[in-house]
Amino acid sequence: MSDVKKIVLLGAGYGGVLTAKKLAKKFKKRDDVTITLIDKNPYHTMLTELHEVAANRVPEDAVRISLEKIFAGRKVNIVLDYIQEIDFEGKKLVGDVNTYDYDYLVLGSGSKPAFFGCKGAQENAFTLWSFEDALRIKQHIMDNFTKAVSERDAKKRQKLLTFVTIGCGFTGVEMAGELGEWVKRLCQDFDIDRSEVKIYIMDLLPKLLPMLDDKLIKKTENRLNKLGVEILLNSNITEVKKDGVIINNERFIESETVIWAAGIEGSDIASKLDIEKIGRNRVQTDENLRAKGKENVFVVGDNIFFIPEGEERPVPQMVENAEHSSALVAKNIVATINGGELLKYKPKFHGMMVSIGGQYAVAQVGSAQKPMKFTGWIAMFIKHFINVIYFLQVAGFHKVWNYVIHEFFSVPDRRSFLGGYFAKRSPNFWLFPLRLFVGYKWLEEGIAKLPRVLENPSDIFLIPAKVAATSGASWADTATAASQVAEAATSGGAEAATSAWGAALPVPEWIQGIVDWSMNLIFYSSDGSFTFMATFFQTAMVFAEIVFGILLIAGLFTAISSLATVAMGIMIWSSGMAPFEMLWYIFGAIALVGGSGSTFGLDYYVLPWLKKKWKKVKWAKKWYLYT
Repeated sequence: MSDVKKIVLLGAGYGGVLTAKKLAKKFKKRDDVTITLIDKNPYHTMLTELHEVAANRVPEDAVRISLEKIFAGRKVNIVLDYIQEIDFEGKKLVGDVNTYDYDYLVLGSGSKPAFFGCKGAQENAFTLWSFEDALRIKQHIMDNFTKAVSERDAKKRQKLLTFVTIGCGFTGVEMAGELGEWVKRLCQDFDIDRSEVKIYIMDLLPKLLPMLDDKLIKKTENRLNKLGVEILLNSNITEVKKDGVIINNERFIESETVIWAAGIEGSDIASKLDIEKIGRNRVQTDENLRAKGKENVFVVGDNIFFIPEGEERPVPQMVENAEHSSALVAKNIVATINGGELLKYKPKFHGMMVSIGGQYAVAQVGSAQKPMKFTGWIAMFIKHFINVIYFLQVAGFHKVWNYVIHEFFSVPDRRSFLGGYFAKRSPNFWLFPLRLFVGYKWLEEGIAKLPRVLENPSDIFLIPAKVAATSGASWADTATAASQVAEAATSGGAEAATSAWGAALPVPEWIQGIVDWSMNLIFYSSDGSFTFMATFFQTAMVFAEIVFGILLIAGLFTAISSLATVAMGIMIWSSGMAPFEMLWYIFGAIALVGGSGSTFGLDYYVLPWLKKKWKKVKWAKKWYLYT
């Protein structure tokens, strides 16, 4: 028998991915342990954000993360296969492509939509539980609007423009909210009156989002109504047909778009397993999250059915449960292999957030006894903050960067909780003249000072004399002293503290205090003379002005160069030697940070080439330091 321990994880959902990463970290120096992650897709899907793709708020890649990128530089074998059955006695997984042996198995196969025996639902309704589902819904809705434009039969036209979401839980409410926002744009693009479009959300339950406080439920209802969504509660969906839904065996709503979001159950493979299951094919586990009766089979995420000590209900099927369970399962597998004590699962859930479109959300966070309730902007911020934390765990900087771009800077029709303030971008070619101007001014300043620096590097004229740091001196005194130093240096091209623009810019006393302290520490010796660091700093500053000026003119590494010149401008200002015109340098550079070098600049050629090279660097892959 081989001494190598084989850990196999089934499913690249939230729980599977996080568990695999934690195990890889624990066993990164162990050659006697192998970790294999099996999934039918080569990517991890953000299931909680599918509604954003389905309603065209974000591009397709916003909710999909390549498994290769997630596990780059980590000892995790990625296998693409569809597992048909699991032989617990033989410790094998049987797939379409191959058979896989294991010593320890982690079940993270997730869940699938539950139809509760509703006639025609599975055959005729769209589901929103996979990346492919989201794409299918988006394309179908756009096709319906395309057909409706030329449809002259009023009844057929109405059926094309009626959209039904069944289920008033998280997924249903978020889908209906997104759709309510999107149809405004669709109506403009296809020249259709908004009053022709009907959007319904319905459920058998007496209220939507029943897990939330009544005040938040009311806020949600008001927001959906504002978006033109009609809420039908206490509605028993008795049948879903190809052309609509039947409610309570009496009312028929005609629609070619019925989206089923009424609940979930264990995945197909979970339903086949010869182990104890309960509550819609969830696997019964012990307190260590091992499948009941199977000491080498652990369970994470939606597959878990476990009632924590002191609780009345099983752990919820939500992302936070996947995060908590993945950490515990990883630790318990390590303890099992290394010979240690297994930990008990005692999760503490911190709340839930539900978005209703891209601009509004409701959130209930904190303890169950004293939950804090938020709505609107702050609730949406909480939701984004939680997502960013998750992305940092899964795919680090790379995914966080993309998420921020998709959610805040490239959002159509102001469908962001920040509105359109950050989403509107001017074409970069309008910044071309400004880039040349700012670059030229810095280059001019540097070249003017260069001869004096080369002639005598110890001649310090960019740093105020010791008098500027005298104890008790105010910023006005400092500015006066700095002005005297600058005036003495004008022949050498130093930044004049007085110019045609006026006297030196004032510096607040608290900032001047910090500057004085740091300059005393670095640039001045005990007798008041300048140190070597003063000489080094001045020389570096002059060469930096020349280098960054050239880079801006050439349009090379423009973002970095712009930020550097902003920093230089702030340093000059904080020293008390900046004339008013320095504000033009600073704010002009800020305007250039967003990528002005891509127009008539070398960035257009250099950055794409560097990105290709950078993505291949093992270190960059491991830490996701690429965009």
